[in-house]
Amino acid sequence: MTQPLGVILAGGRGTRMGGRDKAMVRLGGETLLQRAVDRLAPQVAALAVNANSRLATDLTQLADGITGHAGPLAGILAALDWAAAMGARHVVTVPVDVPFFPCDLVPRLLLAGESHPVGLAIAAAEDGLHPTFGLWPVDLRPDLSAALENGVRKVTDWTGEYGAAQAHFPATEPSSFLNVNRPEDLARAEAALAASQ
Repeated sequence: MTQPLGVILAGGRGTRMGGRDKAMVRLGGETLLQRAVDRLAPQVAALAVNANSRLATDLTQLADGITGHAGPLAGILAALDWAAAMGARHVVTVPVDVPFFPCDLVPRLLLAGESHPVGLAIAAAEDGLHPTFGLWPVDLRPDLSAALENGVRKVTDWTGEYGAAQAHFPATEPSSFLNVNRPEDLARAEAALAASQ
């Protein structure tokens, strides 16, 4: 499989962060968006960001094609639409609010995807599935669009129907999948970053 495109999912409303745009939240002096770019860009052929408000970035920005904040599946569909327009066969997504995600994410997703009929794979760790970290085949665009129109919103509800392959990641400290949802999560991430320096 050739190197896929990459899209950072930053289309959420940040309600648990007091309505702040999480892409622009700073951790260790860098925005969460820049941290995601630094980790994902070396692993993909080209990079864009899914956002529903204008971000201060030079990246291509992709808005959800579905109104009403339909969740990460809407961002994944926007990523697939962009990948299709770029002539790509797959796209990898990562959420903007997971600053320590693995630097070998894409190779592991690609390896897992080789065992799936159309190359669909999601990340898994000791604490469960992390399905917004996924390798998405462009061929599934029409199916995802139809699922969203039918009210499907949970990523695992959709990936479960296709028996998505799982890329398993080892336990780390701090967790590679530490999610910065709330101010206390940001404090934990700051402490982890300070401890690693």
